[in-house]
Amino acid sequence: MKKIYFTVTNDLVYDQRMDRICGSLAANGYAVTLVGRKLSSSLPLVQKNFRQKRIRCWFNKGKLFYFEYNLRLINFLLFRKIDAICAIDLDTIVPCHSISRVKHIPRVYDAHEMFTELKEVVNRPVIHKIWKQVEKRLVPRFKWGYTVSESLAEEFYRRYDVHYKTIRNTPVLRPFDPAVPKEKFILYQGAVNEARGFEYLIPAMQWVNSRLVICGDGNFMHAVKDLIIQFKLEDKIKLKGMLAPAELWVIAQQARLGVAIAEKEGLNQYLALPNKFFDYIHAGLPQVTMDYPEYRAINKQYEVAVLIDNLAPKRIAEAINNLMLDDVLYNRLRENCLLARKELNWQQEEKKLLDFYQSLFKN
Repeated sequence: MKKIYFTVTNDLVYDQRMDRICGSLAANGYAVTLVGRKLSSSLPLVQKNFRQKRIRCWFNKGKLFYFEYNLRLINFLLFRKIDAICAIDLDTIVPCHSISRVKHIPRVYDAHEMFTELKEVVNRPVIHKIWKQVEKRLVPRFKWGYTVSESLAEEFYRRYDVHYKTIRNTPVLRPFDPAVPKEKFILYQGAVNEARGFEYLIPAMQWVNSRLVICGDGNFMHAVKDLIIQFKLEDKIKLKGMLAPAELWVIAQQARLGVAIAEKEGLNQYLALPNKFFDYIHAGLPQVTMDYPEYRAINKQYEVAVLIDNLAPKRIAEAINNLMLDDVLYNRLRENCLLARKELNWQQEEKKLLDFYQSLFKN
């Protein structure tokens, strides 16, 4: 039985993509271990069909965290029997590269995003330069890899001449009850980080006669709270924080529509295809999102969203209100979501994942 180790820097409880990937491989005969980190606020791990290991650090942010975590990760991996190792994004690419060389095993790069094109990285010149050097030096050495959209795969090829597969971040298809009553609230789920458009979405809520429920956390949460106070929207916007996937699913089925807007600054937002886009589809939620290449391509095929081409707060409010009030448009998009979820699901993407690892171990 081939032993595969996956490495991340986040807590493991909320990582739905890694849960799907590791679960699928474990169910198909691989011995899988997912390694992450443990925080003081970490919830107990839920038992899975794969092994989970969390590493506790003294430092939990900044350069000292990355240095400490990478050292601890190398020390942990060094004494394990491993047949292949997979780095998730740039966070753990250095120790994975080192371990693969020491143990003479295949190394895989799973790019959930193009890390050096995140706004919070691009806008910090010194940090951006460091990560850019890491990416430029190591990504070409990872012959095997996959990412979440065709656009990102093309960008990795353009920059580093690597042919990465596309394995989209789609949910597992599960039973859905279309009779669940819909409340008239708007849902945002996912990371509350820079470049997710909160500077525009929150002011837009002044002209929207519905509640906004935000499920998630991140580096922009303090700014979000300040914006809510600034625009006097405390009664209209509810912050739920981080929720377990099962809780998110319940809330999503109750919402009226989803919102997933993002800035162009930081090429990653423009090229990526985040999981929330598919999560809304699976919950039968029409959504307001961006007229960016990946969204546009899927919407052209399935029509599940209203696409906007700019982030002016009044434009966002107009799109939300129109979708809220136009029952003909809303019902058409909702029905399309229920059809699209039958094709855009993990059961389909899983086949690509299994083919990838079968090919990896043939070489």
